[in-house]
This record gives sequence, structure tokens and C-alpha cells, in this order.
Amino acid sequence: MTSNRSKLQEDTHFRVLRLLQDNPEMSQRELAEAVGISVGGANYVLKALIDKGLVKLGNFTAAEDKRRYAYVLTPRGIAKKAAITKRFLARKMEVYEALKAEIDVLRHELKDETSTDLSASR
Repeated sequence: MTSNRSKLQEDTHFRVLRLLQDNPEMSQRELAEAVGISVGGANYVLKALIDKGLVKLGNFTAAEDKRRYAYVLTPRGIAKKAAITKRFLARKMEVYEALKAEIDVLRHELKDETSTDLSASR
């Protein structure tokens, strides 16, 4: 069974890969803000993804500041993102179904309490 920590780590990797696929020129600060992690955390995640060969670092040629980088998903990174997306979606669907069931129970309880209150007030 996968631990909560590794699920959170995978969720963070998923969000970073997803953002970088659409916006490879994002700065670490922008990425951190979008994902909801610290800049140091974003740096740590990016280094891990680069070390795993999922992201490659390139110069962002359109930037005036040539020190800016583009974080480009590798073919392996694209494949990994697809696999992570599948697991991420499955987890979110489980949460959705559990919330939906809880909402249905609460609605039913509320309906019962409301009808009981109306009967008692007559």
C-alpha cells in the first residue's frame, strides 16, 4: 500500500509536470506559487525530476535574461506524467465518490429531521 507521503509527493510531481508541459518557461517562483509549495520545495522537486530524467533543463531563448531556463518534459517524462495522471484521477474519483455518498447521507438525514420537526410542530 502506498503511504500518504508518497501520494502527496506523486501529486506534487503530477502538478509540476502538468504545469511544465504547458508552460516550460515558468520560473521556480511561479511554479511554487501555482503548486502551493515553497520556492525551495519547487527547486527540490525540479532537481528530482531532472535526476530521474523526466525533465530536461534548457535555456529559455526568448528571455532577455539568458539565465532563465525552460523546463522541458522528456519523452520519458511525458509517459510518466500519463501514468501519474491515471493514478491521480483514480484517487480523486475515490474522494469524489466518498464525498458524494456522505452528501447523500447528510441530505437524507436533513430531510428526515425537517419532516420530523414539521410533524412535531403540528
